[in-house]
Amino acid sequence: MFAIMNDRTAAPLYATAARRRAAVAAHVALTAATVAAGAGMYVTDTPWLAYVMLALVAPWCLATGVINGATRGLLELRTHALDERQLAERDRVRAQAHRLTTYLLAAAVVCIAAGKWFGHVQAGTLLVPVLVAVFVAHWLMPMWVAGLAVRDEPTEEQEEL
Repeated sequence: MFAIMNDRTAAPLYATAARRRAAVAAHVALTAATVAAGAGMYVTDTPWLAYVMLALVAPWCLATGVINGATRGLLELRTHALDERQLAERDRVRAQAHRLTTYLLAAAVVCIAAGKWFGHVQAGTLLVPVLVAVFVAHWLMPMWVAGLAVRDEPTEEQEEL
């Protein structure tokens, strides 16, 4: 796993901050589309949305690989494979992701309550799709934060200085 995560053949896909941000944005969009298709399938009882979810799997996996390559497996590798700097970075990323997920969960609670109180929406109808969306965000937020926090590799000129 260490060799896979540190393979530099795909480095051009995440060599710059803009490319890493684009990979994270694409991953977020693909995740949102997949969750929306799943929620739509649940709420509307439309089974063909399963094909939409299936079609999104391959690009989602590619974007996941790009982010994992950019972070050099920061979140995927076991503790003994990381040095002290990487362990500190992983802790920082997880703490920031936890904060963001807490805000997202609070916003979900407020939105469901507002829909119930002001919109006369059945909270039970929204509860499962919103819980799934928040769970997926909780699961993937550390990877997204890590992908956005990665710094550019030092160039040869910078290393000489």
